[in-house]
Formats: sequence, C-alpha cells, structure tokens
Amino acid sequence: MNHKGTVTLETKRLILRRFKEEDADAMFRNWASDPIVSKFLTWPAHASAEVSASIIKSWIENYVTPSWYQWGIEYKELGEVIGGISCVRVDEGIEKVEIGYCIGKEWWHKGIMTEAFTRVLEFLFTEIGVNRVEAKHDINNPNSGAVMKKCGLQYEGTYRQADRNNQGLCNCSVYGILKEEWEKHSENPQNS
Repeated sequence: MNHKGTVTLETKRLILRRFKEEDADAMFRNWASDPIVSKFLTWPAHASAEVSASIIKSWIENYVTPSWYQWGIEYKELGEVIGGISCVRVDEGIEKVEIGYCIGKEWWHKGIMTEAFTRVLEFLFTEIGVNRVEAKHDINNPNSGAVMKKCGLQYEGTYRQADRNNQGLCNCSVYGILKEEWEKHSENPQNS
C-alpha cells in the first residue's frame, strides 16, 4: 500500500480534511456531546469542548504517520466540521482497511455520510492501493448499514457479541467491498 496520510478530499458538498485545534467547539457542539450520536459508538459523549480539544490534539499528533487517516467532515454550506470518518484499522498484510464514521444527527438522512464514504473509498482504492475495505455496525443501528450498502459494500455476516460499544456487548453486522467490486460499482452505482 502506498500510504499518503490524511490528505484533503473534496465532494460537491463536503471538504474532508485534517482536524485543526480550532475545530474543538464545532466538534463538541455538532456531534461529540450528543449521547444519541454516540449511542452505538465506543466512546462516550464528550462532557465539554475541552474533551473534544484533547481528542483533536491526539489526532493532530498522529497526522505525521503516513498510514493515519482521520478526516473531519466539513460541510461547505456551514463552513465547519459536522462529523468524522477514519480508517480505524489498517492491515498491511492483506491490504485492508476498516472504516468508522459518525456525523451530527442534524445531518442524518441527507446522503452526507454516503457522499463522504464514497469519496474515501475512491481515495483508498485508487491512490493508496487498498484491496479490501470493510465496515461494521451494531445490529440495532441499521441506518449505518444502509450507508455501507449505498456505497457498494456487501453484507457478509453478523458476529454475535463480537464488539463492545456504549450499550455493552453487541452483535455486529460486517460489510465489505473488494477493489474489483468497487470498480464495477463506481462504473454503474445504480446496480447496487
């Protein structure tokens, strides 16, 4: 894999970019303080903007690592971050990454996360040389799986009590897409 780190990516409505220290207030306000957003995630809702600032500081420190991918999702219309998308696991041996994401509930069901994920897939397959991308979600959070399907990932199975989130042990559905499948999907996305 030819790692390039968290480079800026753009779509019609979004700028996917590195987090900056000044994003802490927007992060806290737009999604990280909301227990509804973090319900099925592995981190608790942030108690203050200082917590968000501390997390962002750790991410910024990791941006020197070429295999570190942590994008802030900036909504152009608003001019600030409304969520994040990242490679939560990178496996060089089989050229695989796992994607994780979250976005403020004000922007749910508007195709924004699908737009961000689609752009990240393109980057990973065409520029990094990834062969497989996967993602998973708590079975009680099917909307996350809907995003995966829209991006061309295929449901591969449900692992029983194989993960832990803010609800405790959970069953998680796993989705994946191979580079060759992505190439077909990107040529004709309405077939998915």
